[in-house]
Amino acid sequence: MKPEYIPFVKELIELCIKEDIGDGDHTSLCCIPADAHGRMRLLCKQEGVIAGIEVAQMVFNRLDPEMRFEQKLNDGDHVQPGDVAFYVSGRVRSLLQAERIVLNIMQRMSGVATQTAFYVKHLEGLHTRILDTRKTTPGMRVLDKMAVKLGGGENHRMGLFDMILLKDNHIDFAGGIRKAIHGAREYLRAKGKQLPIECEVRSLEDIDEVFAAGGVDRIMFDNFTPEMTRKAVEKVAGRCETESSGGITLETMRAYAECGVDFISVGALTHQIKSLDMSLKACE
Repeated sequence: MKPEYIPFVKELIELCIKEDIGDGDHTSLCCIPADAHGRMRLLCKQEGVIAGIEVAQMVFNRLDPEMRFEQKLNDGDHVQPGDVAFYVSGRVRSLLQAERIVLNIMQRMSGVATQTAFYVKHLEGLHTRILDTRKTTPGMRVLDKMAVKLGGGENHRMGLFDMILLKDNHIDFAGGIRKAIHGAREYLRAKGKQLPIECEVRSLEDIDEVFAAGGVDRIMFDNFTPEMTRKAVEKVAGRCETESSGGITLETMRAYAECGVDFISVGALTHQIKSLDMSLKACE
């Protein structure tokens, strides 16, 4: 886990605890003795890429620092049904409090990582890399993006704060590509910030406008056909990074990549996923 992610993850864990436990796990409190100890295992029940083990350990440690965590697999490992990711032992009340939080996090993260790996495999042999987007579950973005990396994809910007991305609405409201790019440069200069600038284009002619304005770090081809994308990549001629976005499916993705584009951004990595099946049960 990147150090800069840890504050986000800690805040998310606190919210998960507040949401699920509230003023107490009254079911466990009423029938489990305070001094009862036990052991559980995380069992994989479906093939895929596992993700969230590090976060799970953080959840257990937050609820009970005396928990013992025995890790058997690593985040990003390919798993089969029957694989055990980890064992955890400690107070039974603490184990039961953590159970659903850990499963919710790990099942979703593993679903994202598995889907990402599936997309990445479709581009084997090509230099094009798969990017995620901001189409994430509100509040869960840091985990979604961690899972994309574990599945072999790359992260686009985390949010609105770490990159300037001039999209169609920004360009239209600003009065055109040149004004938007000039405004971005002036803003960064005035604020003393160093952020990459990406500009969306909707036609081959727009690419000329971008370079007439002095160029950017990356150009995004929005809703281009593969044929347009090939011409666009030739037009850019390596002067900046290139990205394809909009309406690209698993079936058409390779055709875009074969045009030589550097990145393809895919919202489906995080907003059209199926959680990976796993269980967290008592064991010896």
